[in-house]
Amino acid sequence: MKPEPSLLTYLMKPKNWWLPFLLIFAVSITGLIFIGYQTHEEAPPIPDFVSESGQVIISKEGILAGQEVFHRYALMEYGSMFGDGALRGPDFTAQTLHVTSDAMKEFYRVDTKAELNELEKSGIEENVKKEIKINRYDEASNQAKVSSAQFFAIEEVNNFYQKVFRDSDFPEAFKPVGYLTDPEEIRQLSNFFYWGAWVCSVERPGENYSYTHNWPYDPDSGNTPTPSTMLWSIIGLFGLVLGLGAVMYYYGQFEQLDEEYYAKGASEMVTEDRLRKFHPTPTQRATFKFFYVAILLFLIQVLAGVLTVHDFVGFTTILGVDLQALIPMTISRSWHVQLSLYWISACWIGISYFILPLLAKGEPKGQVKLINLLFAIFFVMVAGSVVGMYMGPQGMLGTMSRWLGHQGWEFVELGRIYQYMLLVIFGLWAWTTYRGLKAVVQKAKPWELPNWLIYAVVCILILLVSGFVASPETNFVVADFWRWMVVHMWVEAFFEVFTTIIVGYMMVMMGLVNRQAVTKVVYLAALLFLGSGLLGISHNFYWNAKPVGTLALGSVFSTLQVVPLILLTLEAWRMQKMPYILSKKNPNGERSSLFAMPGVFLFLLGVNFWNFFGAGVFGLIINLPIANYYEHGTYLTVNHGHAALMGVYGNLSIAGILFALRYLVEPKAWNPKLVTISFWSINFGLVLMVILDLFPAGIHQLFTVMDKGYWFARSQEFIQSAPFQTMTWLRIIGGSVFLLGGVLPLTWIVLKSALNLKHKRPIVLNHFFREKKEIEVY
Repeated sequence: MKPEPSLLTYLMKPKNWWLPFLLIFAVSITGLIFIGYQTHEEAPPIPDFVSESGQVIISKEGILAGQEVFHRYALMEYGSMFGDGALRGPDFTAQTLHVTSDAMKEFYRVDTKAELNELEKSGIEENVKKEIKINRYDEASNQAKVSSAQFFAIEEVNNFYQKVFRDSDFPEAFKPVGYLTDPEEIRQLSNFFYWGAWVCSVERPGENYSYTHNWPYDPDSGNTPTPSTMLWSIIGLFGLVLGLGAVMYYYGQFEQLDEEYYAKGASEMVTEDRLRKFHPTPTQRATFKFFYVAILLFLIQVLAGVLTVHDFVGFTTILGVDLQALIPMTISRSWHVQLSLYWISACWIGISYFILPLLAKGEPKGQVKLINLLFAIFFVMVAGSVVGMYMGPQGMLGTMSRWLGHQGWEFVELGRIYQYMLLVIFGLWAWTTYRGLKAVVQKAKPWELPNWLIYAVVCILILLVSGFVASPETNFVVADFWRWMVVHMWVEAFFEVFTTIIVGYMMVMMGLVNRQAVTKVVYLAALLFLGSGLLGISHNFYWNAKPVGTLALGSVFSTLQVVPLILLTLEAWRMQKMPYILSKKNPNGERSSLFAMPGVFLFLLGVNFWNFFGAGVFGLIINLPIANYYEHGTYLTVNHGHAALMGVYGNLSIAGILFALRYLVEPKAWNPKLVTISFWSINFGLVLMVILDLFPAGIHQLFTVMDKGYWFARSQEFIQSAPFQTMTWLRIIGGSVFLLGGVLPLTWIVLKSALNLKHKRPIVLNHFFREKKEIEVY
């Protein structure tokens, strides 16, 4: 008999898992500390801009006041700073840099008081490029001197934004007119934008490139890629090849394990007969309201997205009502983004609570009351924040807008009070999850599935604390670091681990694989996601005024993020064959879980499909520094975001809803055909949105960036151009399939289920498991 390879033998023993886990965790934490240190110590200053004579033109206080205006009116939901934010409007840093450059050229042309020939014009252009790059900042006085041309440009920037917000006929006008009218607030805002442009253009002390590595691309302003951007892209590709080689070697080792290894010891497959005999526990019935609210939030989120897209194409007047004036794009997009996090969170909390009684031997006393308390807080938070996100940017909350209205950060739109409520919700989630699993958590076996579920939930809670570090007076660059500490670490690290755990649990409970096999997949996924995902945060900081060390880390570890996704895809391919294999081996001839839960299994396959394409492929093509330099803040980012967020986490959340409903709802009321229609409509609709609009629009925008500069590819001239408008209209095809064939039927399924819920019984699990020992395998 051929001996087992040493690596396989090593990985089969959980006692050996501590060393690689601690090693990777130590490296990742050390790297994060390094990035955080560089962020705070090497952040660009916020100086007083003074003239040659020492006159203060823009004060530090004026810049911070403009930053506060930017957040209060939720302008990050319209345009972006340093490429982070929405794409309906411009990138304000790129736009301001170009306005500054053009104004300085105009100053010198007028100053000559003579007709200029082409050579003289070229000389002025080259002189402006050099002048923009000169950093005249004095740390001792916290002052940055500006030339006469830059003095002139500062006033031109203010004039430009006065027209943007107050002149409806201006080509770059903000819609609706009247959203921001106070000239002093607009001046403060333009001061903030000028600081952002200064950060993007002046050379970092001791270097020959700007604080943002010469991003955005604008050759007319002297911004072109740096050698480091190209070098680390090559090194990143080298790391990817090595990472893929390691995965292929690992997978080759495990290929020696046949399907029997994965199936041996698996619980009995879920058949229709077993579903009929199942009676939900009190806590399981209590989870239904989470799914009920989640599906309604999903519907509202999609409708808010429809309204947002309509703003792009100017089709906002319906039945004589101007929806753009009633619900500005900054608000509709805030709802679209924040509600996506709300409904997905509701599903994850609900499904985690639902499976607790299936894993433990009973329910803790008072668990239902705690679950109901959590739901009540969640309901208040959602309702309050949705209203606040409308009232805040509309100026209805005054100085309380940040607390009760809109914080002004993408993905962290909710007011600070509601953010604290979310912290309480996640704290309750972690505590009740621990209470529900306490009876089966084994300290001597830290790698078991119940332990992993607790680890993931606690880490999600801890990371939310990062969102409370920054204040309105914090340097934008530093504050954005802490925002990404929440958003990125959730989405590309611990959410991915949580996804793997929940998918694994569902596969075990449906009788497709055994606990030991899933535990090993979860461990390896956690190892790879934490190894690549934690330091992969760096790719969000390529151009956000971080030193070259952050660029280097991001290029390597962001590229490696595709590695665990490929591994999980290979594992998913193996597991998707298990229903057929197990049904053939079933001596009783009972129907397999594929027939009992076809809808759930379909959506789980959807998770793995989009994990590979949405998160993996579409993420990889934009993560290399040289590609991201031109692509950052274009529709290729939107393409990746939609395909990954909805494709992975959306499909998982829907799978969780359907999994729970199959147990909670009377079988006679179940409509499997409608579930299948919903699955194909949601996923085919998403595919259509990608191939008809998001991806081709992103490629078109990318070429425009390289041809005319980033500022132009984000201008209204580009947004309103025929090619971009045509592709945006085409998105309606996929959106209609997604909404009409997918979301609406799914909403009907969940809402109708409220009328067909099974009655609860005091018996916990004996109606479901044939043998008590089966409880322990989870």
